[in-house]
Amino acid sequence: MGTASLNAAMDRLTARQLFDSLCERLSLRWTAGSQGNGRTLDPGDHHARRPSMVGYLNVIYPNKVQIIGTEELNYLDGLDSRQRWESVQKIINYRPTALIVTKDQTVPSDLRDAADESNTPLWSSPKRGHEILTFLQYHLARLLARRETLHGVFMEVYSIGVLITGESGSGKSELALELLTRGHRLVADDAPEFTQIAPDVIDGHCPELLQDLLEVRGLGVLNVREMFGHTAVKPSKYLRLVVHLRPLNPLDDVDGMKRLTGDVGYRDIIDTRIPQIAIPVAPGRNLAVLVEAAVRSHMLKSKGIDPAQTFIDRQAHQLQKQAPW
Repeated sequence: MGTASLNAAMDRLTARQLFDSLCERLSLRWTAGSQGNGRTLDPGDHHARRPSMVGYLNVIYPNKVQIIGTEELNYLDGLDSRQRWESVQKIINYRPTALIVTKDQTVPSDLRDAADESNTPLWSSPKRGHEILTFLQYHLARLLARRETLHGVFMEVYSIGVLITGESGSGKSELALELLTRGHRLVADDAPEFTQIAPDVIDGHCPELLQDLLEVRGLGVLNVREMFGHTAVKPSKYLRLVVHLRPLNPLDDVDGMKRLTGDVGYRDIIDTRIPQIAIPVAPGRNLAVLVEAAVRSHMLKSKGIDPAQTFIDRQAHQLQKQAPW
């Protein structure tokens, strides 16, 4: 796989998928609306009504997952029969993905009947409303986050998440193997998956099929966990740096500024700018040492220390001192 690909598999969730992923953590029970397995939670459904994915019962700007706590049930109990019926119908007509009644409270019979008639999933939980809300917001943000699969080897080097890219045969896996012997850790080989969990935070992890595995030409598939121990493998890491392996170009020596600053730039991954440094590959170059140095340099620059700029400033100051005027 030589190009990046977007993974849209989690663009939407069904009620059944959501229930299965939450039932143990939130002790959920499917109380009514058992035929609503296929109800979907799609973040792009109702942009015009500015809904949120999850929130307390709201009949003006309804949430996709409506939490019904003590206050909400008390509100319904305070309505006369006609207003109550209208409110329940309004809730159901917005076709929420699910309704969740908190603290194991008794589910009103009219709400249960409406859920069964409309096949609206109605769940109960012993958890308090704010606990359900907090967990669901985090859980849904990750499940429905934008994803991208990239070609390369994703590693943790000096606690920094580093994606090593390059053309097929450029030596990415061999470099990863050398870094492993130097005490660094593997996250994913060949096809790491990246998720945007915040506007400027990209989290990378390994697909289940490839966990613990590293393919090296001539050696085949290696089990890194078995060869180097459990600490040699990292389940996930935030992406902070891209190291791109490229062929050595004779023109590299001509560009004086590039020799000072290195071949640095940025790569856009899920609309997030990630610093990138390109390392020329040539016989005799110790790529593992160069990658370690690139990571250390990146860490210094993130603290405001730029050796190239320091040298340029020193040179400018020296020229100014030697000027005849």
